[in-house]
Amino acid sequence: MIESAFVEKIRSTDLVRRSGRVRKILPTYIEADGPDAPLGALCTVEARGRRGGGDGGILAEVVRVDRDAVILVPFEAASAAISGATVVARDETDTMPVGDAFLGRAVDALARPIDKGPAIRAQAHAPVHGSATPPLDRVTPKRVLETGIRAIDGLLTLGEGQRVGVFAPAGVGKTSLMAQLARDVKADRCVICLVGERGREVEALWSEGLPTDVRDRTCLIAATSDQTAAMRARAGAYALALAEHWRAEGHHVLLLLDSVTRLAMALREIGLAAGEPPTVRAYTPSVFATIPRLVERCGALAAGGAISAIMTVLSETTDVDDPISEMMKSLLDGHIILSRELAEQGHFPAIDVPRSVSRLARGLSEAGHAAAAQQAAGLLSTYESARTLIEAGIYVRGANAEIDLAIDKRAELTAFLRQDARERSSLADTLGALNRVAGRRPGP
Repeated sequence: MIESAFVEKIRSTDLVRRSGRVRKILPTYIEADGPDAPLGALCTVEARGRRGGGDGGILAEVVRVDRDAVILVPFEAASAAISGATVVARDETDTMPVGDAFLGRAVDALARPIDKGPAIRAQAHAPVHGSATPPLDRVTPKRVLETGIRAIDGLLTLGEGQRVGVFAPAGVGKTSLMAQLARDVKADRCVICLVGERGREVEALWSEGLPTDVRDRTCLIAATSDQTAAMRARAGAYALALAEHWRAEGHHVLLLLDSVTRLAMALREIGLAAGEPPTVRAYTPSVFATIPRLVERCGALAAGGAISAIMTVLSETTDVDDPISEMMKSLLDGHIILSRELAEQGHFPAIDVPRSVSRLARGLSEAGHAAAAQQAAGLLSTYESARTLIEAGIYVRGANAEIDLAIDKRAELTAFLRQDARERSSLADTLGALNRVAGRRPGP
């Protein structure tokens, strides 16, 4: 067995130094006449007077291979490269360090610490792009994912291993909601991935948004908006690799990805550099191929372990009609829509319950809970449909019993759905409050 492993190691070792020369440098990519390497391979581009991603050079990824040229996207500014510099293919496969050594640490997309802590000595490595899980090896979530947020636990119940999107325009409390979920969701491990975020937001979340006990079971991966597209795209893949490693150990992992839209923008930038044709909103075909693979890497497995993924999606309008939003709605097991109107009223979390849905809620809820949730959601929807008539003073009480009940319950439902960012409501307390507010619809 040992001899077989040794022979296999020799066979998999690349004994040829594959290299090429830089012949074109653009702000977003580097073109070289080699090396002979497949798509996704990592290379080191020599840079004079600049230390980069290994061997004193710039780490770059192959994104296009032609007969006489390769296109590489660098993990740092391409301006550090020089014309004619040597490009060398790296011997190792594209794996990343994983494991419990990353708990309580904040790192970049290359696993380098950004929290001023000591170097991280990982005991294991995993493929950064993972491997596909057979469909029948997955299971439908059976246990409730308790978030501590009444609007979610009561009306949009989630399960351990569910994939959910938080759809919101900018400035409606999306980041605050993600921080609250990181603090309050009961999970063995937590991976927070911030893609294209402002550096100040990264520091504020890590230093102030998470208490010490939460940081101790959390790893933060950040690629800020000023970093290259390759770094931003790799952050999402690396976050999944970490989560998959812990799931394989049987843990329940909470993955918070903010945001899929900025990840898609990074993938679009890479695709355009590789010469892909732009399609809807200039997104390249690789974007619509890569995002589904990321989503499908999450979920619960029959062998044990689960990744509960909550991913934010930036919507340009409250209509949620851009291509990334529409794709994510079709891929995920539910969507939570945040309303700018509610946010402007100081309502937190600004969840638009009638327009949100959890596709697994009915299977996770007991009969009494499901009935109360349906009653509450119906009252909210009824009020919204008659809002114009009510606020204009046109509606006359007694004209419609459903609208009358919705008006009577409006204040109680609003108080139930409104919750301070530092307030956590247990599932039992949430269900008790929901039953008191919604109750059962009286008979005729």
